[in-house]
Amino acid sequence: MSVRQNSAVPERILTVTDVDFVRQGRAILSSISLEVDRGQHWALIGANGAGKSTLLSLLGAVQHPTSGSVDVLGRRLGRVDLRELRSIIGHVNPRHEVRSPLTVREVVSTGVTGTQELMMRWEPTAGDLARVDELIELMGMSARADARWPNLSQGERGRTLIARALMPDPHLLLLDEPTTGLDIAAREHLLDRVDELRQRHPDLASVLVTHHLEELPASTTHAMLLRDGKVLAQGDADAVLTGPRVSDALDYPLAITRIEGRWSVRTAK
Repeated sequence: MSVRQNSAVPERILTVTDVDFVRQGRAILSSISLEVDRGQHWALIGANGAGKSTLLSLLGAVQHPTSGSVDVLGRRLGRVDLRELRSIIGHVNPRHEVRSPLTVREVVSTGVTGTQELMMRWEPTAGDLARVDELIELMGMSARADARWPNLSQGERGRTLIARALMPDPHLLLLDEPTTGLDIAAREHLLDRVDELRQRHPDLASVLVTHHLEELPASTTHAMLLRDGKVLAQGDADAVLTGPRVSDALDYPLAITRIEGRWSVRTAK
């Protein structure tokens, strides 16, 4: 199967420069800078309240920074039509709400229109339908393509939402705690699919937010550690996700190992 790719994807996908984000007089993010290139897969790590999801919302053009700048594929937040910008960003939120009992195929189809429900008088094209099935297969959901949303497990919903986010052929994929609420088997299935997705989409860049290093896919290339809205470290994943640095970010002594690409964590002795 060949997944569509846009040959014109530039090398630099994201540029975040000296970003502050303040709400009700409180600094949520302070002096954040980040550069994400084509094919890189970043993890944002930090304790609750560190600013991870806020930063992800800026990268996804959901919110604007108080100061500083965010550029997505050369388009600057505040100077570009948000609908155009969001069409090149795939945003996967496990709390995505589907009110109607849509099938997996129908939920994935809503990725074309960027809506939560099917639009009235809108019909997907033959090309859209082919891509829906292509992405459903990629995420290992072909056997459940006609299953309805209320009957899906949390893991199946997560894989469906990733397929939905890929419908517009985005250059950037944002994953906000994609393994939330999953049991171990469902988590491993989803992470295997994310690894396969990244292999099949060599130009795709991604940013994943999680609290847990065990939930990072093996294909993770880079990481940023956040504490109290500030960057403690960023860069190559193996250089950043060390015991001393993660212990500092989480304010707890931790020992970290990486085996066959996956991280494990225990209390340092």
